[in-house]
Amino acid sequence: MKIYKYPTLSTKADAIILANGEFPTNDIALSILTNNNYIVCCDGAINNLAHTDIIPQAIVGDCDSLSETNKKKFQDLIIQIEEQETNDLTKSVQYCISQAKKDLIILGATGQREDHSIANIGLLADYIDYIDDICMVTNHGVFNAINTSSVFETYPGQQISIFCISPCEVTTNNLKYPIQKRVFTNWWQATLNESISTSFSIETTGKLVVFRAFS
Repeated sequence: MKIYKYPTLSTKADAIILANGEFPTNDIALSILTNNNYIVCCDGAINNLAHTDIIPQAIVGDCDSLSETNKKKFQDLIIQIEEQETNDLTKSVQYCISQAKKDLIILGATGQREDHSIANIGLLADYIDYIDDICMVTNHGVFNAINTSSVFETYPGQQISIFCISPCEVTTNNLKYPIQKRVFTNWWQATLNESISTSFSIETTGKLVVFRAFS
């Protein structure tokens, strides 16, 4: 089984992708942003990042959200991809893969517009078709997508939610409300659970997104 570690202040990745949602303020999310050396911004996110001392390695997107000031200031970092079949987050993920970055953490992908948040969380389940190590860290917790049996680092009392992307059979161990070979058909049906140990496991026949809340 693959083991998904719990993010900490010292968590590292090959690349950090900063999306144009709620800017990192949680200690863990902010530490991941400031302590990693390779950062890719979805184009509109640079408008917030520009207020810090952090300079990204690339700014990726269709550039419709970039201010004119930042277009000029960061012109050498901009990777403009004009096609509209994918959003800027997906463009950024694909760019990182093209740069041989295989371990990715997404920040700033939720908050503000709910439709963007739902879409970005759902996209995690698409990304695992072509990249194994990718997660989304928010100011409130961490999302991972899985399509096979997996183990998650946790702590007793941590709030856990499971979202079934499509109908699939799920079994869990070490959660307060056990799930045994149950088929879920809607996103909400396996949410609001709780860990009772330092790890929990999930067996699944399909794609899930798993959320672990910060304390």
